[in-house]
This record gives sequence, structure tokens and C-alpha cells, in this order.
Amino acid sequence: MKNTIMLLLFILSLTFLTQAQTIPITDQTQTTAKPTQHISAQAPKTGNPGNTSTHQSSTTELTPPSPIRIPSDTTSHLIFPGDFPDPSILVDGTDYYIVHSSFDYYPGLLIWHSKDLLNWTPLVNALHKYVGSVWAPDLVKYGNKYYIYFPANNTNYVVYADKITGPWSDPVDLKIGNIDPGHAVDANGKRYLYFSSGGYVPLSDDGLSVQGKETITYTGWAIPREWTIECFCLEGPKITKHGDYYYLTVAEGGTAGPATGHMIISARSKSPLGPWENSPYNPIIRVTSSDDTWWSKGHGTPFQDANGNWWMVFHGYEKDHYNMGRQTLIQALEWTKDGWFKTKNKRQSNEATSISKTGGITNHNSTKNNIHPSPNILHTASRLSDDFSSPRWKFFGEYDTTRFHISSKGIDIKGKGNSAGNSSPFLIMPTDHSYTAEVELEISGDATGGMVLFYNNTAYYGILADKQDILANLRGYQFPTVKNAINKHTFLKIENRHHIVSMYYSTDGHQWQKIENAAEISGLHHNALGGFLSVRIGLCSIGNGSVLFRNFNYEAIAE
Repeated sequence: MKNTIMLLLFILSLTFLTQAQTIPITDQTQTTAKPTQHISAQAPKTGNPGNTSTHQSSTTELTPPSPIRIPSDTTSHLIFPGDFPDPSILVDGTDYYIVHSSFDYYPGLLIWHSKDLLNWTPLVNALHKYVGSVWAPDLVKYGNKYYIYFPANNTNYVVYADKITGPWSDPVDLKIGNIDPGHAVDANGKRYLYFSSGGYVPLSDDGLSVQGKETITYTGWAIPREWTIECFCLEGPKITKHGDYYYLTVAEGGTAGPATGHMIISARSKSPLGPWENSPYNPIIRVTSSDDTWWSKGHGTPFQDANGNWWMVFHGYEKDHYNMGRQTLIQALEWTKDGWFKTKNKRQSNEATSISKTGGITNHNSTKNNIHPSPNILHTASRLSDDFSSPRWKFFGEYDTTRFHISSKGIDIKGKGNSAGNSSPFLIMPTDHSYTAEVELEISGDATGGMVLFYNNTAYYGILADKQDILANLRGYQFPTVKNAINKHTFLKIENRHHIVSMYYSTDGHQWQKIENAAEISGLHHNALGGFLSVRIGLCSIGNGSVLFRNFNYEAIAE
């Protein structure tokens, strides 16, 4: 009897173990598998089964997403200080990628990577062939490929890659006008491009050619005539899928001009091709007073993070710092019971979470910050790369790889043109209100080298050196300011304190001599000069010969 009981218990235990092996894994692995939301490219019902979203991947991630330390409150938070306009964000599993307008700075279309939406690392430049000034790109993933659509030179282009890190293709001319392309995909995997006209065109299955004529499907949201705006200016269409609806997000009101002009508008439809119903919460984001810290907020994209929270990423000018360009901001969103998104109400501001000091960002509206708050990855001196290898360094108006050579000695740049303006300077973006920048240089041949604060090829200020003299450049007027001071070698420094620029030189890099010439640069911005650009630190090599630059150093000045 005892043996019989033992045998029965053994059989029952085997049965239990066999059944346990067939029990599916549930919460432990499914907590990180996000539903396919915020998408304009769903896995289609028919056709290519590998399609994923344009702005959010449907790939299941086994790695838990990083916590988001940006407060989910009613405030606009700065995540990219400096000139980072027209942000296009891609959520790819638990990874975030973002790209911005790169204008005439080459190589262009710099892709940044983050795990937490706060700390961003420059990853790779996707555009190396010069095609003109690049505006408002759209970074998307379709199937297993990455694409960036962008306008330049009165047409639209696309570059693509199998991996986000590249290599990226040469630009493919789509041979169609308009600006601000926004990629959209219907439930069957068919691809489209929207434009600032409010219309769309069908794309080929590979996304590399236009397959039909433009159809206008959206005419925008009517701005009250009593509002102070720059223009109607429908811009930046982005398509987002949530639930049963596709959401079209656009900018209106003009990207610069009055502080109250730019705004973010939303509409929805059961089809990515319309017809579109405007949101009752329009404008979703808009500046209502020039007393605000951030002006001209616009060009937004709503998205869902890997933790399931919803955000809007967009740009804005900072009051009293227009010459820094349009900076990238982020703000929390919420969904209403009737299926619209909007910014959170003031009553919910107590839901804000804290940001650790290592993150480097705080509420930019606070007057307690003594340094322009920004992610450490952007504003510390070491991040600006004294060996010139960072993808953040750009040439203005060209990308000629035969003109420069980077080695352990520094970067050697052949001279070009007869002024800083037409020398295609080598540029990097400051990310603080006040800062110093210094560099060592050696002159070869009859070249002139220098460091300037550069807006465009007609608006710049700086300090330069030829074989023996120190020169100043004020609004393009260049002249010797200290004669017979050096012998083909010097150190130059620029100090910018809230737009007041002082300039120095040194023969040993320790003892600095201030020159008599200074500048005021607050007016170097788009509203005065056009071009949608910003002030950048530029290294110039002018004339016949070359200039070797090394030991570049950038430091923020506490305010």
C-alpha cells in the first residue's frame, strides 16, 4: 500500500512539471512590450508583415526601459540647449533618436541617441553630400530600415540606412517641391509624404520615389484675426496613430516674428489621408505673452515613451537669447475621454517628478540656476571635443574632405577665400548664455587663422592672426589691432558674457592680452538677419597656406 501511494505521488509530480513547462511567460516579460501606438506605420493587415512605426517601433524589447526623470507637469522643459530646431523624434523600442534641421552646416542631419529623453549623445551624421540648406527633416523607421526625409534646394530628398548608425546612403532626389515632409503609412502598409501645403503624395513601397500627384486634404485651423502672429504659415506635418485615429500635428503662425505667433495645432481622422477634424483644444501649445521665458513655441511631435507616457517635443526661442536659435523643448501630454490629446492642466502640476543632479537639467524658468541649464552631455567643455572628432563640428556651406586633416596634432585646414565670411569656417555650437572659448593655432604660408562668433557669411565678429599681427573683425571690417605681436603661432580666446564679447590673445596660453576691440552680438538672429540660423563658434583658415588648430577648450561662465 505504501509503495502504491508513493508511485501515485510520483506520477502526479511528473504531470505537474510537464504542465508547468507549457505555462506562457506573462508579466515578467510582457511589461516592456508596448502596444503599437503613436505610429504612422502599423504592422499591416496584409502585405509586408515587417512594417513598423515611423515614430515608434513595434519591436518587443526585453530590456526594461530607463526611467524618465523629466517632470510630467505643465512646464516646458529644455532638453537641447542651443540651435536645435524642428525636432523629429523616433521611438525605437527602449531607444530614442532625434534629428533636427541642419541648414548649411555640414556634414548634416546629426542623429542623437538617448535612453531617458534627458541625456543625449551625438551618434552619427546622416548627410555628407552637400545639397543646400536642409530644413525640417523627418526621421522614421519602416520595416527594418531607417529613413530621413528632408527638403533642400527647392526639392525633397531621402537618405536611408539598415542601421541607425549607418552607413547612410547618398541623398535620393524625390523630385517634388514643398517643405517639411512628414511620413505616413496606412493600415495596409502604403506609404505617403505630407507637406506644409496640407497635402500628401503616395510613395513607392521602398520609400525612394513619388508615385502620384499631390492631394490637398487639410487646410489648417483658423487663427483668430485679433491674435498677433507672423503669418498663417502651415508647417511641419507629423502623423501619429493612437487607438482608432490618426492624428495630424502641424505648426501655424510663423516660426519667428512675434513671441505669440508660432503654435501647435492638432486634427484627427480615421484615415491617414483625411478628412481631418480639428481638435477642440487647439492650439495645443502657444505662447500668450512676451513675458514668458520661451517664445514662438511650435513644430511639435506627440509621442509615447517606452514607459507608456505621452509627450510633445517641439522648439522655441528663448527670450533675450534669440541668437542661440530655436532650442528643443519637451512637455507632458494627457488624453481626454473623448480621444484628444492636450497639455496637462495646472491642477496636475503636483505630479512632477524630480530630476537627479547627474541629469543636468532643471526647470529653465527658475531664476536660481546660475548656469544655463542643459544636459551634461551638451554643455560641459569636454563634450565639445578638443580633438575635433565629434560629429558636432561642422563646416559652413560645404563639406570638402580634401581641405582638412585631423591627427593627434589637431586639425589642419587649408586656407580659402579672403575673409572669414567666405572661408567656410569650421563651427561648433555654444550651449550656454555666457562662455569662453580658446584655441591654439599655427600659421603656414600666407594664411590667416582666427576664431569668430559666426551667424552667416556677412554677419560675424572675432579675433584673427596672420604670421605676425593680431587682427580684429567687426561686422566684416577686418584690420590689424596689435602689430608684430607673434611669429606664426598664437593662442586666441573669445569671452561672451550675455552678448558682450571680449577678445584676447596669448603667446604661451597662460598670460592673456585683451585687445581694445569688443562687440555686442544680441542682434545676430533670424528676426534681424533671416536664415533661421544661430551664433556659432567658428575656426577660420583664410587665404593661401593652412592653419593648424589644437587645444580647443569651451567653458560655461556662471551667471
